[in-house]
Amino acid sequence: MATLQQILGTELPLIQAPMAGIQVSAMAIAVSNAGGLGSLPCAMLSPDVMRSELAAIRAGTDRPYNVNFFCHTPPVPSTEREATWRAALAPYYAEFGIDAASIPTGPGRNPFSAEVADLLAEFKPPVVSFHFGLPPAELLARVHGWGAKVLASATTVEEALWLEAHGADAVIAQGLEAGGHRGHFLSHDLTKQLGTFALLPQLVRAVKVPVIAAGGIADASGVAAAMALGAAGVQVGTAYMLTPEATTSAIHRAALKSEAARHTALTNLFTGRPARGIVNRVMRELGPIGAAAPEFPLATSGIAPLRAKAEAKGSGDFSPLWSGQNAAGCREVSSAEVTRALAQGFHASL
Repeated sequence: MATLQQILGTELPLIQAPMAGIQVSAMAIAVSNAGGLGSLPCAMLSPDVMRSELAAIRAGTDRPYNVNFFCHTPPVPSTEREATWRAALAPYYAEFGIDAASIPTGPGRNPFSAEVADLLAEFKPPVVSFHFGLPPAELLARVHGWGAKVLASATTVEEALWLEAHGADAVIAQGLEAGGHRGHFLSHDLTKQLGTFALLPQLVRAVKVPVIAAGGIADASGVAAAMALGAAGVQVGTAYMLTPEATTSAIHRAALKSEAARHTALTNLFTGRPARGIVNRVMRELGPIGAAAPEFPLATSGIAPLRAKAEAKGSGDFSPLWSGQNAAGCREVSSAEVTRALAQGFHASL
């Protein structure tokens, strides 16, 4: 079997996790130039912004890079579900003087589409990764058609087998420790979600494609541990969130550097889908998993004005403070330096 470096065309079997809202092309360029696989999260980018960021990457590096997309099925909006959600948030609207009737509804995040594939075909990115499964077969065929390698997240053995059968060139074993959105797509039962070092060896045994470990890996020793358990490489996100290339907000940066970062939880309050973030006021008061929250990504619009009002006062009480369970690797150094420090784990595992 080819090594992950051979598949990706990189010097290191290290992927910088795509983190929507926290980074754009600058981080991807820095990581790719340092020998890893830099990633551009595209799920929240408009076509014009996506094109400009891809152009920036092409101008900034001649190394391979990854573009990442969501593959969710957009839900049918429910007036009743939205009303229930707005009612749950009503005390907060009153506190901040927000007129609930003035808040627009909308998706906030769009899945991979034929229009996006048309745009990508202009750039032919060498690696394309997906979260929440894979796009329809005809779209995936277009991605493979320009020679791109396809990666996708699995949170269970069943998902890894499904991804392998449907065209993934490598599988990312996303452990429960990982920050941001869970990549599950075959089952929404959170009791089926495993920690990285429980999930990883099971996936390595189950599939023939390379398995990439993700979740809770924040330093060289974590990299070495993942490689010892059979990982072909690792994907790291949280450790990059304090770098100068990250667009992490001042409020989010302060939370990552505080003792609050020791307490994270899965929450659906910000988007409608479980994602790991630092526990804050709204998560404590409503409970991190709320039955009232509409399906992903429809919960976003209801909470967005609360986030804006609170952040204007310097508060992250209503912000999605995404973080993995291990923020210990977060350092205010360059993305290239983080990459080089993580690379020591590969040398240790040889």
